[in-house]
Amino acid sequence: MYARSTTMRVRPEALDDLVTYVRDDVTPMVTQLEGSIGISLLTDRDTGRCIVTSAWQTEEAMRDSAERIRGSREQAAERFGGTPEIHEWEIAVLHRTHQAGDGACARVTWTRTDAANLDQVIHAYRDSLMPWWEETSGFCSNSLMVDRREGRCASAVVFESREAMAHTRDQFTTLREEFVARMSMQIEEVAEFDLALAHLRVPETV
Repeated sequence: MYARSTTMRVRPEALDDLVTYVRDDVTPMVTQLEGSIGISLLTDRDTGRCIVTSAWQTEEAMRDSAERIRGSREQAAERFGGTPEIHEWEIAVLHRTHQAGDGACARVTWTRTDAANLDQVIHAYRDSLMPWWEETSGFCSNSLMVDRREGRCASAVVFESREAMAHTRDQFTTLREEFVARMSMQIEEVAEFDLALAHLRVPETV
């Protein structure tokens, strides 16, 4: 399975309008395309940063959708301002214990490693990180997306509330630092978001 993420920074006061646009215009268009398995939207109300991610059954389906997606992306950029940043990924891991509801949030970690190291990272992610999260109160789901060409990874852990996510912050930091040191990875960024939309039908990989 594959995913295309589009990151934009808009005026924080425009976020509600952008959420409405993605929900009412983009989501129906994307989800009816062949090979689509859903769409999600992360938002940061303090900075105006938002990440729309569309998921696809195959790399071919993702590529075939590019022209249709480009039109809605350009319309959003014209309407809300900002320059879209696009990245395409392989969905290496997806696991959920239950669906995220209203008030759900996500902590996203971007890392980089040697591309030849990615399979080892994926196996270690499943074996050492996921069991810890499954025992964590308020945990909903986790995913790992990888770029095999650039050696980049994006891990998202979804919690049922801001409070649940905040309670994991110190432990998560320690766990993350131990993991990246052991796996010879570099942390590029860690950020926390509201899960504004989650219309995903991505099947679990574990």
